[in-house]
Amino acid sequence: MTTPRPSAAPASGGGCPAHAATAAVPLSGPEFHTAPQALYRTMRHEYGPVVPVELPGGFPAWLVVGYRELHQVTSDGELFPRDVGLWNQWEHIPEDWPLLPMVGRPMPSIYFTAGAEHRRHAEMVVPALESADPFEIRGHCEQLADRLIDDICSRGTADLVAEFAEPLPVLVLARLVGFPDAEGADIARVLKDLADGGPDAQKAYGRFAEHMQRLVAVKRDTPGDDVTSRMLANPEPFTDQEYALDLMAITAAGHLTTADWIGNSLRLMLTEDQFADSLSGGRRSIGDAMNEVLWEESPTQILAGRWAVRDTQLGGRTIRAGDMLLLGLGAANTDPLVRQDLESDGATRHSSNSAHLAFSHGEYRCPFPAQEIAETIARTGIEVILDRLPDLALAVPEKDLVRRPSAFLRGMNALPVRFAPVRTTGDLL
Repeated sequence: MTTPRPSAAPASGGGCPAHAATAAVPLSGPEFHTAPQALYRTMRHEYGPVVPVELPGGFPAWLVVGYRELHQVTSDGELFPRDVGLWNQWEHIPEDWPLLPMVGRPMPSIYFTAGAEHRRHAEMVVPALESADPFEIRGHCEQLADRLIDDICSRGTADLVAEFAEPLPVLVLARLVGFPDAEGADIARVLKDLADGGPDAQKAYGRFAEHMQRLVAVKRDTPGDDVTSRMLANPEPFTDQEYALDLMAITAAGHLTTADWIGNSLRLMLTEDQFADSLSGGRRSIGDAMNEVLWEESPTQILAGRWAVRDTQLGGRTIRAGDMLLLGLGAANTDPLVRQDLESDGATRHSSNSAHLAFSHGEYRCPFPAQEIAETIARTGIEVILDRLPDLALAVPEKDLVRRPSAFLRGMNALPVRFAPVRTTGDLL
């Protein structure tokens, strides 16, 4: 295990006096995707629960890795709002900064507003999600999962990330918000480019916005039984830009995180002996595996972010007004202090304990209806593929599985599997 190397010089993006006094950990490198928990342990030992980090481009931030400290930040929306406009580095941020789509700019969206304005958006978006019929969602999941499996089942081999886990959530979400199935594949490609934060992220963001703007226009003229139409029917006035931005937030937040939840759970079931009965129809084990992933391999490892309204103290650090705090959800979930407390309360490693922070916490957490939709998509998708391909097995040694190169998201680049070829659903009718 390589310990995090301090940066050789103060942040080039304007710097921060607190960071200048303490060498910052670059928020990049293979350890974040090969052995993140070992890296987080090193961070805690060297820096404590609040770690000075350096974003690509040399911009300073604080990574909160302590469970209690993260709980404190997410519980205090007045002191630490999700208000990106407060960031004290804006004058240094270039227009083509690759993390800009992930961090965001001040804009009228449920994801990038704070306080009363955030609540105004939430009161329009959350009921529209709540009104989605859970039985209909499950039906969509089963039908679309079967369709994806039909494309691979006669071959005997597949990559479950590219051919199942990644497309399934976005196809389901596309239906729920009102897209025709034909647009789902392009939206999936757009969201992957966006989430990876690479050179194509800015172009992907533009294409994503175009999809949503067209959808809003279509649903104004022809409303239906979908999330977008219910948002448009809300009596509170919003602009078309606000509707489009909120739809982008719903879809982006639910796509790759749910895909990684599926992929990480399937990997666990294919590699860990205690989940072996999942492969022979053990429904309880599917739930256990999914919960284990939320604790140990949370799809969202780091979430941007919160910004301090004023100078304050957190975890022994002086946080200046406008400093960015990154939420280390994956690190906080494995904080040994809180895990000891949970175990002393009788929680076991594979229990259904839901005190994890995989969906964040507080006013700006993932809305509960969105959590339920994600869980339905993930669980149903896993159930369907195990029913259809009961002899599923890894096609490569476990050590050859490669994680996506991201400090922010934890998922597989690929999950190659083999199985006995079977007939499609059409052949069975």
